[in-house]
Amino acid sequence: MGTLVGSQRIFSRLVKKRLISGLHHVSSGTAPPWAVRGMSVSNASPGFGLLFDIDGVLVRGRHPIPGAAEAFRKLLDRDGKLAVPVVFVTNAGNCLRQERSKELSQVLGVQISPDQVILSHGPLQMFPQFLEKCVLVSGQGPLEDVAKDLGFRNVVTIEAMRQAYPLLDMVDQSRRPRSGAAISVSLPAIEAVVLLGEPVRWETSLQLILDLLLSAGRPTEWSAPPPYPHIPILACNMDLLWMAEAKTPRFGHGTFLLCLETLYRKITGRELQYEALIGKPSPVTYNYAEQLILRQAMERGWRNPVRTLYAIGDNPMADIYGANLYNRFLQSRCRDSPGPHSCQSVLVCTGVYSYQGEVPSDPQESVTQTVFHGHRDFKFDPSLVEASHVVRDVGEALELILKKEGWRRSQES
Repeated sequence: MGTLVGSQRIFSRLVKKRLISGLHHVSSGTAPPWAVRGMSVSNASPGFGLLFDIDGVLVRGRHPIPGAAEAFRKLLDRDGKLAVPVVFVTNAGNCLRQERSKELSQVLGVQISPDQVILSHGPLQMFPQFLEKCVLVSGQGPLEDVAKDLGFRNVVTIEAMRQAYPLLDMVDQSRRPRSGAAISVSLPAIEAVVLLGEPVRWETSLQLILDLLLSAGRPTEWSAPPPYPHIPILACNMDLLWMAEAKTPRFGHGTFLLCLETLYRKITGRELQYEALIGKPSPVTYNYAEQLILRQAMERGWRNPVRTLYAIGDNPMADIYGANLYNRFLQSRCRDSPGPHSCQSVLVCTGVYSYQGEVPSDPQESVTQTVFHGHRDFKFDPSLVEASHVVRDVGEALELILKKEGWRRSQES
C-alpha cells in the first residue's frame, strides 16, 4: 500500500500545483492559457464528458467491434463533428498517440485528434523532475520516439544497454557472445527506470532492469548489500490481462511487473518500490483525462459546466476500479469547486469481462470477482470493481448515458 499512498500524495500535489488553475478558468468563464480563443458558443452545451477505453470496447486487436462506429454517430452534430467532449483512455503504450488517433479515426469514421488520446504513458509529462535524467526505457515499438515525445532528453533502451554490456544477457544461448567480450560502450549511470509497456524478450529486460536496481544504476557489479531504496521506477500500464483477437485474455504489462516484483523480492528480501504507477486505475490518469475534457469544452465554446464523467471500459480491475476510485476523489472534493462532481463507471461485455449468460436487466446490478487481478499496490475493495452500470456493448452504453443526460432530446428539440 506504500505506493498507493505515495501516488495519492503525488496526485494531490499535482492537482494543487498544476491543474486547479485550469479549472478556475473554466468556472470563471475566462480562457486558460491552453484554450483556443475566438470559438463561438454552441447552441447545445453538454454537461458531461465521455472517457472511452479502446481495446475490448471499440476494437479487438486490429478489428473493430461490431456496432462501435454506428454508436459513435449518436455523438455527432450536423457538421459531422463530435458534439460532446470525448477522450480515449487506453493502457496501451507501444506507439505514438498520433498513430493511435489515425487508427481510431479510420475505425470510427470520425476525426480524432491526438490530443483526445491518452496512452498509458501520457501522464508522465506531469513528472518533469525526471525529464532531464538519464533513464532506461523498457517496452516495445518506437521507444525512443515515444520517450522524446513525452519530453525525456536522455534515453537508453534495453537493446542499447545489452549492446554496451554483452555479458549480462545470458539466458538465450544463441545470443551469448562467442568469446569473452569486454564492455563496448561506456554508458552514463542510469538514474531512473521507465517501464512503458511489456517488452518482447522478458528474460532480457528482467535481467538488465534487476542489474540496475541492484547496482545503483551501474550494472557492471551488484552492490553488497543491494542499495535500498533502489533507483526510481515509473511504471505505465498495470493490466494483468487484456483482450485481443483471441477468445481469452492475454498477458499484459501487469504480468511483467508481477515477475519483476517477485524476482526482486526473492533476491533481496525487500519489496520493489515504485516512484509512480501510471495508467488506469491510477487517479493521476483520470485527472489528466478530466483536464482534456475541460479543455475540449472550452475550445468548442461549450459553457455549460461539465459535472459528470462517464468512463466506459471492459476491465473491472482497471477501467471500473479506476473510475470508481476517481469518483471517490471527486465526491471528496468541495461541491463548490469547478469541474466534474462524479465519475460513473460503465462496464461493457465485449472484452476482458464477458458476462456469463444474459446481461442483467438492472444495469446497476453488482458485478464482482473473487480473484483480485489488480496491482499489488492497489488494495482490493469489492465496491471499487462494482460498475455503476453494466451493458452489453458500447452502443448500449451510449444509449444509457444519453438517456440519463436527456441530451439526445435536447439535440432534437
